[in-house]
Amino acid sequence: MFGILVSAFNLVLGFLVKSVMVKFAVFFGLFFITTGFIAVLVSSGLLPSATGLNSSLSSLSPFGAYFFDLFALSTGISMVISAYVTRFIIRRIPLIG
Repeated sequence: MFGILVSAFNLVLGFLVKSVMVKFAVFFGLFFITTGFIAVLVSSGLLPSATGLNSSLSSLSPFGAYFFDLFALSTGISMVISAYVTRFIIRRIPLIG
């Protein structure tokens, strides 16, 4: 009985070490590199920022601003732009895309 438990423990431990920890290390490294790379691109001005979007939405009429605020369109548009930029960057990384 003790041999079966030790074998099961070794199997689970081997699975965790071989697959889970290796994948965690690889994806953490990719995350760290990607976030650093994006920070450099944003600070250098190569990627667009959402400040222009907020300033352009502030010049709407009160009727249009009410519906934009009701549906939180400024937040949604910023999220969509961020998602497209992230998708573009991820597809350009050879290891992931």
